Amino acid sequence: MSAHKQHKLAPVEKLVKVTFELETSDWHDHATETMWAAVVDERTYTIRNVPFYVYGVSYGDVVVAERKGGERLFRRVYQRGGHSTYRIFLVDEKMQKEFEIAWKPLDALGCTYERATDYLVAVDVPADSDIYAAYSALEKGMDAGSWDFEEGHCGHPVQ
Repeated sequence: MSAHKQHKLAPVEKLVKVTFELETSDWHDHATETMWAAVVDERTYTIRNVPFYVYGVSYGDVVVAERKGGERLFRRVYQRGGHSTYRIFLVDEKMQKEFEIAWKPLDALGCTYERATDYLVAVDVPADSDIYAAYSALEKGMDAGSWDFEEGHCGHPVQ
């Protein structure tokens, strides 16, 4: 997985994996997704990945997880971090050039991304970014045929 621009982590953060159980009927065919998270205390963790498959969680959210065996299983969101998550679906790997061009307005807004595959890109819209401008840029990329997209979680206040 690569990132366009990586989020800066505090050097003292201890990162662990938190496992999210997924519905088997979802489009991706995965039973779980694990994400890196910074330890807040023995039960709460701050998410440090952009979710590829999980809905309702974004980078920076603080979650409660229960230890079960060797895993930390997600139970609920404790506090929102204000970020939003979108997923871009590229038609094929040849779309990289079009992606790079269509990505520029999102980059200018401070958005970052992580790639799950050649076709699936998870986008983080930071809390201080203009969510309306980001959504508009995602729509323009879709209208131009550069990608399809969906919302994983909107953590920004909207009216």
